[in-house]
Amino acid sequence: MNHVLTQINPATGEPIQEIRETTSEETTAAMHRARAAFLHWGQTSVAERVQWMRRLREHLVDHAASISHTIAVCTGKVDHEALMTEVFTVADAIHHYEQSAEKTLGTKPVTTPLLFWGSQSYLEYKPMGVIAVISPWNFPFQLAMIPVVSALLAGNCVLLKPSEVTAGVGVLMEEIFGAIGLPENVVQVLHGGREVGSALVQARPDKIFFTGSVATGKKIMSVAAEHLIPVDLELGGKDPMIVFADSDLERASDAAVWGAFTNAGQVCMSVERVYVEQSVYGEFLRKVLTKTLALRMGVDYGSMTFPAQVDIVESHLRDALEKGAQIECGGERLQEGTLYFAPTILTGVDHSMLVMQEETFGPLMPIMSFQSEAEVIHLANDTPYGLNASVWSTDLSKAKRVASHLISGNVCINDVITTVANPHLPFGGVKHSGMGRYHAEIGLQTFCHQTSVMASQGGRKREINWYPYTPTKAEAISTLTRLLYGKSRRVGWSALRTLIGELFAMYRKTKPTPPSSANDRKNVNM
Repeated sequence: MNHVLTQINPATGEPIQEIRETTSEETTAAMHRARAAFLHWGQTSVAERVQWMRRLREHLVDHAASISHTIAVCTGKVDHEALMTEVFTVADAIHHYEQSAEKTLGTKPVTTPLLFWGSQSYLEYKPMGVIAVISPWNFPFQLAMIPVVSALLAGNCVLLKPSEVTAGVGVLMEEIFGAIGLPENVVQVLHGGREVGSALVQARPDKIFFTGSVATGKKIMSVAAEHLIPVDLELGGKDPMIVFADSDLERASDAAVWGAFTNAGQVCMSVERVYVEQSVYGEFLRKVLTKTLALRMGVDYGSMTFPAQVDIVESHLRDALEKGAQIECGGERLQEGTLYFAPTILTGVDHSMLVMQEETFGPLMPIMSFQSEAEVIHLANDTPYGLNASVWSTDLSKAKRVASHLISGNVCINDVITTVANPHLPFGGVKHSGMGRYHAEIGLQTFCHQTSVMASQGGRKREINWYPYTPTKAEAISTLTRLLYGKSRRVGWSALRTLIGELFAMYRKTKPTPPSSANDRKNVNM
């Protein structure tokens, strides 16, 4: 029996469309079709795949307004954010790979050690097969399309399971791949919730790329481990913003407001904790309050997307208030029947509160003061997460020093969130924020089997490391080790002659030793 997903506009509460959920049997069938399609797609050249992705980019640009609007309606974000953070970033990532994919995935020569002189060493990158991409609802277009494009360029077929919360964007992506004429079954979209996700993992893809919550990531990794399926996990964050007294407070306060409230705070790299040096704490707080109160609902910020996430925001807020925090502005839902939540600033916070430890994923900005560089580094690292952070100071040497001490996959200096928008930089987290990287070169190579090859001309009769082992050969190896790696590289003439003799022997033509008895002849001919 098929279930139906209903796409709701979270900014109005109105239903938009119904989408039939994919069954477990259909998921299995999709895997079979993908494996059949891979037999051809995996053999296409990188240049041919690049042409397909160029066609995709051009389609996105030609239809940017309508695509952005569909995304906005399904997520509750404003159209401007949908264009900037979903369509533009995907087009930029594709353009980057158009320029670099052939070089990134090409055969790479590698140095060969002296011991294997005469051999050639190189790396090859081969597609893995069928990649499962399981994407989230906060940036349902960007966080699905970039890994899908990366996997396709690497020569894989893809089964994409978008979030059921934004199923309409899944339909949109399905339509886009159909519109550019991509070969049949190279990308298939599976609509549904956790049952479909579970069926997809059980179908044993060759790799799983998951973006979402820590809890779900752990479950996927556990099931994947049973079949040794490699997994990349892009999970949550609790990203700190460190503001030193010598910062440009006008710029820093602008960044804090945008970093905390863009996409209604539903960004894994959101500014979720702000630490301000005590001497400028009051001034910084006044600036962010003024700027937050000036934000316009429906113009500068949209609604939240998922009702259950609003509940988490409210539970974090209650916990903080019960433990002594104060609301400086916001703190409530707006417009009954919708998912709008007022941008909220909290003070009087500390690390006993959920809002300073667990990912809130909503429009809350908790602010606390610090006294010293050592203290704020400790506070910033005092979390299970490690996705992104920002450091603010006009003293770049200090900012870089602090950045180097942060346990985080990404760090911005005098800016926020931007690392994820740079397709030249690898992106990913540490600790509970995930494992693996995408974007940049590794974003293509992570979807490949890497094969190391050493090719010998086969001209030598034997190698120095082969049988038979003899005292002379042992002395030669000992001499070579000292010459190459010893503290003192002085060796005697006798040892040097032995080494040279063994090296020459590698090229000396030798006659096979005749069997010494009938029994030996029998063994040789077996």
